Amino acid sequence: MRILPLLLLALSLSACGTADRLSRIGRPPPVSPVTNPANEPGVRNIAMPVPAPQEPMASSNSLWRAGSRTFLRDQRAAQVGDLITVLVSIADEAQLQNRTQATRTGTQAMGMSNLFGLETSVPRVLPSQTSPGSLVNTNSSGVTDGNGQIRRSDAVTLRLAATVTQLLPNGNLVVAGRQEVRVNHELRELMVQGVLRPQDIASDNTVRHDRLAEARIIYGGRGALSDVQQPRVGTQVLDALLPF
Repeated sequence: MRILPLLLLALSLSACGTADRLSRIGRPPPVSPVTNPANEPGVRNIAMPVPAPQEPMASSNSLWRAGSRTFLRDQRAAQVGDLITVLVSIADEAQLQNRTQATRTGTQAMGMSNLFGLETSVPRVLPSQTSPGSLVNTNSSGVTDGNGQIRRSDAVTLRLAATVTQLLPNGNLVVAGRQEVRVNHELRELMVQGVLRPQDIASDNTVRHDRLAEARIIYGGRGALSDVQQPRVGTQVLDALLPF
C-alpha cells in the first residue's frame, strides 16, 4: 500500500511536467524578465571572516588619496551596483582507475572425543551414526574482484557580466550574474556567483573565475532538446525505488 502514494505522486509530477510542455507547444521557452540579482532566491548576504578595520593614515602635502589605487579615477567595480565581467575558462580532465582483488579460504573442524565421559551421551541426543570426534566440520571460500574506472573531461569558456551585490567590511566584493540566451526553441542559462578581492580585478574591469572564492558557476538549459535528454519522471522514480 505504500507504493500507491508514490505512484500517485509520480503521476501528478508527470502531469505537471506534461501540462507545462503542452502549454509550450509551438512556442519557444519564455525568457525570464530582468530583475535585481540581489533579490534572487539563491543570492544571500554572505558573512565572511574579516580583519579588524584600520583607520587610514593621513599624510600632509601628498596627492595620494587613502584607499585609491591610482591618481586618476578608478573605473573598476568597487561599489554595490557596479558591473564586472567574469571570465570563465574551465578545462578539467581527470582519470582514475582502481582494482581490488581478494581471496579467502577457511576450514574449521570441531569434535568431542573425550569430555568427562559425556561423549557417550551424544548418540542419545543425536542420531546413532553421529561420531563425537567430528561433530562440526565447515569449509568456506570467497573471492572478490572489483574494477572501477573514471574518465572525466570538462571544457567551459564564456564571458559573463555580473553585478556587485554586497560590499564586505574588509573590502571584498560579492558578485552575482545571470545571462539567458535563446536559440530557436532552446534556452541556455549562465549563472555565476562568488566573492573576489578588488586587487584581482584587471584594468579592463574583468576578473578570472579562479579568483572567485565560494564560486558557483552554473551552465544549463531548458527547451525542446533538454526535454528529450531528460528521463521521464516515472523512470526517475523507478530508478530511485527499485533495488535491482
